[in-house]
Amino acid sequence: MTAPATFAESLAQAHAALRAGRAATAERSLRGLNERFPGEVNCLWLLGAALLAQNKIAESIATLEGVLTRVPDFAHARVDLARAYRRDGRAAHAREEVRRVLEKIPHHHLAWLAYGDALVDLEQYADARVAFERARLTDSHRQRVDEATAALVADDRETSERLFRSILQVDASHVAALCGLAALSLAADKGNDAERLLRHALQQSAHNPLTWRVLGQALAALGRLAEAEAAARRLVKLEPDNPQSWIAIASVSTRLLRNEEALEAYEQAARLQPEEIRLRMSIGHIHKTLGRRSESEAAYKAALAMDSAHGDAYWSLADLKNYSFSDAEIAAMQSVLKSDSIDRPNAARVHFALGKAFEQRERYAEAFAHYARGNSLRRVDAPFDIEHFERRTARILAFFDATFFARSGGSGDPNPAPIFIVGLPRSGSTLVEQILASHSQVEGTMELPNIISITHQFDDMAASRDGYPETVGTAPVGLLAALGSRYLEETAPLRSGRKHFTDKLPNNFSHVGLIHAILPQATIIDARRHPMDCCFSTYKQHFAEGQTFSYDLDDLGRYYRCYLSLMDHWDAVLPGKVLRVQYEDLVRDPEMNIRRLLDHCRLPFESGCLGFHQTRRSVRTASAEQVRQPIYTSGVGHWRHFEDELQPLRRALGECLARF
Repeated sequence: MTAPATFAESLAQAHAALRAGRAATAERSLRGLNERFPGEVNCLWLLGAALLAQNKIAESIATLEGVLTRVPDFAHARVDLARAYRRDGRAAHAREEVRRVLEKIPHHHLAWLAYGDALVDLEQYADARVAFERARLTDSHRQRVDEATAALVADDRETSERLFRSILQVDASHVAALCGLAALSLAADKGNDAERLLRHALQQSAHNPLTWRVLGQALAALGRLAEAEAAARRLVKLEPDNPQSWIAIASVSTRLLRNEEALEAYEQAARLQPEEIRLRMSIGHIHKTLGRRSESEAAYKAALAMDSAHGDAYWSLADLKNYSFSDAEIAAMQSVLKSDSIDRPNAARVHFALGKAFEQRERYAEAFAHYARGNSLRRVDAPFDIEHFERRTARILAFFDATFFARSGGSGDPNPAPIFIVGLPRSGSTLVEQILASHSQVEGTMELPNIISITHQFDDMAASRDGYPETVGTAPVGLLAALGSRYLEETAPLRSGRKHFTDKLPNNFSHVGLIHAILPQATIIDARRHPMDCCFSTYKQHFAEGQTFSYDLDDLGRYYRCYLSLMDHWDAVLPGKVLRVQYEDLVRDPEMNIRRLLDHCRLPFESGCLGFHQTRRSVRTASAEQVRQPIYTSGVGHWRHFEDELQPLRRALGECLARF
């Protein structure tokens, strides 16, 4: 038989459960221990902390006050009592309790965290900043936190995760380590995991700026923009002189389509950190989004004045589409590539920019050589598993069959407001959106991550973390409608009251079945372009993130075939649901195709849709400059200038080319 655990062992187990966030488990263990060893102060202290973690405030306060009546110098208990007072709305009392601890133990890390929380509640923000900094400096794990953070910044995720986890093995509720793991989860596109870690961190310190900074990023990644904005506004109060606080405001304002506010925030960050070249670039991107071409160009050139080898600035000039590089600029980029110190991401951007420069000069072989080199470099840092995508496509085809839709008929939120524009990048989706956004009843809200976030939620329902789409079939009654309602709620901050709004994330072509299940009255449009033009246009685009399939011609062709098979499937199981808008037809006969588009969206014809290029709105995608021009046909068949170089793409596309 196993010998019963000693008191010390049982107490340690309860403490570990509490630090790991299992407060109810800890409470049960501690109550049992208290029956065996009544009045033991360490047991009662942890019981008070466990009650606090479950928001049983009054009982927690009574328990902790009882401990301190007997042992007035019990620092940990007094810190937890201060936390309980603060949760009870007695911030001034909390502040005084923590002061008593810090007067005797000035290096008490948890006391400084509690002190900072109380000061924030009392709106004493300057003093709170000092308290949180003292908490950082008195952290016994500070050296490993700094090492792990440096590894994270250097993109050495393995080392960073190992170091953060080593801290959590000692202290499962360590705030900075939880934030570090959350940042790693975000980098791995696991926003839900990040939020869980950060909510646990907030149980330890309600106002720690680091936690709120990462939480804001997680909420934005999950598409919960109103909450992300609230987190960013909180940060500015906590740390108004920290440029990262203003960057948080700028980032979420951009997502909320409030680009003037984003510009002001980036400019404030740049005033606080004038040497930061990335802020100059962000200012340029916002000007581009707002259609301020000269200001955008000036910002990119200001970045080059700060660093003449900055590849992102060269690529951003090229991405203006009609920017013409001078001979001197081309020579400068070629010189940058000869440098031994240039890193791979920077070199990739310069190659893409040189590809554009030589293509403009009709030096097509040289242009393609640079595109190919840029793509090969990009692929090292952004690999793509085309076989996994093909398997996933097959699973989606098998799951979302006619039987599924017959069974789930009537589910979902019936709101007809969303208009989804799907397809591949560079297929004309931004043009379709600009046409629709020129209608008085349609809000153009650009590419939204919310549907992808929902698929991740279904993925996480399986132990393998790869549960989508099959876990959709196990969803409880009412979940599909709830998800549709959640999508509408999360996107509400982006809208200004118009009847409809667009979501033009191209990759949603894989999720038409899910969209129909949760939003059965939503409109869906497939923006399609000839595969050679579409794939090559994607191949020569350096994407800031995502679209990792685009850096290899074989992957591109196979990805396009998956897209076609999915769209054919949706036509078969949801006949009439998706309207196909062929780019080549749209540019050759705009009015007929625009009328057809509006009919599908159940919208009356408005002449403003024909003059879409005159509509003033923010556009963030690679086609931002192009949709501000009248329709042109020069992009049709442009791939033929590179016909020899694109033979691998032709082979990968195979028989599907015959359809075009």
